[in-house]
Amino acid sequence: MLKIKTIIIEDEELARNLIKKFLTHFAQIELIGECNNGFEGVKLINELKPDLIFLDVQMPKLTGFEMLELIDFMPHIIFTTAYNQFAIKAFDFNTIYYLLKPFSFDKFEDAVNKAITIIEKKQFQTSNVTNLLKEVQKQSEKLDRIVVKAGNKVKIIPTTEIYSIEAADDYVIIKTEKEEHIKQATLQFFESNLNNQEFIRVHRSNIVKINKIAEIHKFEKESYMLTLTNGKQVKASKSYYANIKDAFQF
Repeated sequence: MLKIKTIIIEDEELARNLIKKFLTHFAQIELIGECNNGFEGVKLINELKPDLIFLDVQMPKLTGFEMLELIDFMPHIIFTTAYNQFAIKAFDFNTIYYLLKPFSFDKFEDAVNKAITIIEKKQFQTSNVTNLLKEVQKQSEKLDRIVVKAGNKVKIIPTTEIYSIEAADDYVIIKTEKEEHIKQATLQFFESNLNNQEFIRVHRSNIVKINKIAEIHKFEKESYMLTLTNGKQVKASKSYYANIKDAFQF
């Protein structure tokens, strides 16, 4: 019999205990770990490489969706959620399994049996999760923080601390006063999801925080140079100069 290695990531002890109780009815499920936050979840998934996880959507400090952006190994997922209506629409759109709390054993059994079938047939498509995260991002409010990996640690950067974001191939470099962090994302995503009253696109490769700009001066015929309050400089192109003029109203 195929043993399905499983991890529970859930901040509520009662919910964890209920899932563990329900899982005793499935001989194929082998529970290999549990934790109550996304930080530990990232560590457990990367270390143990489970076949299946039960993942709470709403967790303090690090949400289930933010956690998925940070893992190196993508397992099958059964999401659990209490009230996040926009997320439910995203699940339906991407045919991702989810359990709406409080859930009955019948609902639980149905989700687990479907997951077992998919795992046995090796039909999992990582693109489903990728599409889900994109759909959630579309429906979310403007970003007030960005989650990145820093070595073996997870770091949460409030947008108030960001000076600029620079494109680098398939990644971006998020720059604070003294640090730089790399994240796999596009500049277009941040342009769409950051507050446009606080951040502006100044170049095809750069976004800056408006209140971090200290000086603006002509650099070359078709470009400008912005000096930020930490002394760093960011190039601005003529085609985006209107954004700067609008931000400072000159």
